[in-house]
Amino acid sequence: MAINIYQTSVPAFLQILGSLSSILTKTATYAEAKKIDPSVLVNARLAPDMLALARQIQIATDHAKGATARLAGVDVPSFPDSETTIPELQQRIQKTVDFIKGVKPAQFEGAEDRDVTLSIAGQKITWKGTVYLVHFALPNFYFHASTAYDILRHNGVEIGKRDFIGSF
Repeated sequence: MAINIYQTSVPAFLQILGSLSSILTKTATYAEAKKIDPSVLVNARLAPDMLALARQIQIATDHAKGATARLAGVDVPSFPDSETTIPELQQRIQKTVDFIKGVKPAQFEGAEDRDVTLSIAGQKITWKGTVYLVHFALPNFYFHASTAYDILRHNGVEIGKRDFIGSF
C-alpha cells in the first residue's frame, strides 16, 4: 500500500515549524522577563559537542524545505545559515513555511517512486521517495526540531509537550 507523500510530509512540516515559531516567541518573552541576553539562548547547546539552537533550527528548516522540494521535483531553495537572533530565526522559519505552502499537492504525484540522491560525507546515496521521506527526512527533521525544543526547555523556557506538538 502506497502512502500519500504530500499528506505524510507537508502537514507534519508545517505543524512543527509552527510550533518552533511559537516556542521562539515564548523564548523571547522568557529572555525579556528574566533579563537574559537572547543571544545566550540562541547559542545554547545541550552538550559541548552538539550544535547550538540556531543551527538546530537551520537544519530543521533545511530538512523541511529540502524534502518538500525533492519530493515535489523542484529546486531546493537556498538560505544562508546566518541567523544569530530570535527574529532572524523566526524569519527563516517563515520563509520555509512560505516555500512549503507554495508547493502544490499535484507536484508530489509519483514522488513515492522518485529517486532522491544526496551526497552525505562525500558519498552519494539514492533512495526512492518513500524511503527517503520516512527513513531519512522526517527523522532528521524531528531530531533537530526536538533538540531545539530540548535546548530551550533545558535553559528554563517554560514550554511543554503541547508547545512542541502544536496544533493540527
